[in-house]
Amino acid sequence: MKLATIRTAGATAAVRIDGDTATETGHRDVGALLATPDWQAAAAAASGATHAVDALDYAPVVPQPGKILCVGLNYRNHILEMGRELPAYPTLFAKYPEALVGPYDEITLPAASDAVDWEAELAVVIGAPVRHADRETAAAAIAGYSVLNDVTARDWQYRSPMWLQGKTFEATTPFGPLLVTPDEADPAAGLTLSGAVDGETVQQAETSDLVFDAAELVSYVSTILTLKPGDVIATGTPGGVGHARKPQRYLADGQTLTTSVAGIGELRNVCRTEKTERTSA
Repeated sequence: MKLATIRTAGATAAVRIDGDTATETGHRDVGALLATPDWQAAAAAASGATHAVDALDYAPVVPQPGKILCVGLNYRNHILEMGRELPAYPTLFAKYPEALVGPYDEITLPAASDAVDWEAELAVVIGAPVRHADRETAAAAIAGYSVLNDVTARDWQYRSPMWLQGKTFEATTPFGPLLVTPDEADPAAGLTLSGAVDGETVQQAETSDLVFDAAELVSYVSTILTLKPGDVIATGTPGGVGHARKPQRYLADGQTLTTSVAGIGELRNVCRTEKTERTSA
């Protein structure tokens, strides 16, 4: 099953996508759908308004996740090529929902940063509350998979040992367009993840190269806190980021960042430099 959140006149709506048709489920977004008991049956029985897929205006697939947890250093080949040992435990950090944009929206390049970088990632979306989960229970709690780019202000990320400040600038993180359920997409089988800047491929890897796969990550995080429907885990990025290149490369105004996972979907986002305006309460 394929699900999405679309923008309608002054609102959003969750839809099930079948070929060229999107059918509204009656929920305001995919996050609200996932919070519904037996959401799979509700989505399968969707009979609301229909839309042509080629005319959809996509929002982030889950516009307001309760939690966005991200993983660093999680692709074997990338870690080994840097001469590091494989980690014993996941490296975790967080983002906030304000960072999210739709799969075809503009990415805002923060005016405060001169070093905005790309990080193509597979995203895991939770579909059931899960706490202290073993691998089997964790896998069963996964609603599906999506695509995310963890666009990062490197100069802010490395201002301190804590990465958060470089990772969650507003309107920097495209997410979507679809949630694809596990029966239709299996990252463990090896799906090609890729990122491109103005058509030039800068990142490419197989999702089977993850050190900690989706079920392991859900199990690990659930030991710390309860994961709830609509929560998101970004599973990490492979080699090829701009900051590690010689010379270093960063995103610039007008460039197009494309991020894809085979069988799941593609993001296409034009980068625009932020125009700052002071706001007050």
